[in-house]
Amino acid sequence: MGKGYAEGPAAEAAEEERERLAQGPQPERAALRKGVYGCTADVPEPHFIGWADEVDQDALFTSGQAWGLSVRLVAAA
Repeated sequence: MGKGYAEGPAAEAAEEERERLAQGPQPERAALRKGVYGCTADVPEPHFIGWADEVDQDALFTSGQAWGLSVRLVAAA
């Protein structure tokens, strides 16, 4: 018969934490930002246009300056 507190998601999370600590220090991950990608007349294939919080995607699309817009998580340098 189980002890109740030693089973389930809490026990699994504790075991995962023990395994992570046993592996030693992990390299830091780069910070992620949302980047806007799309096509323009100058560069017809999808490319980085700018950061989502700095570029007005709706204005770019409605003006015809860019199309095929998407937002992707990008490692910020």
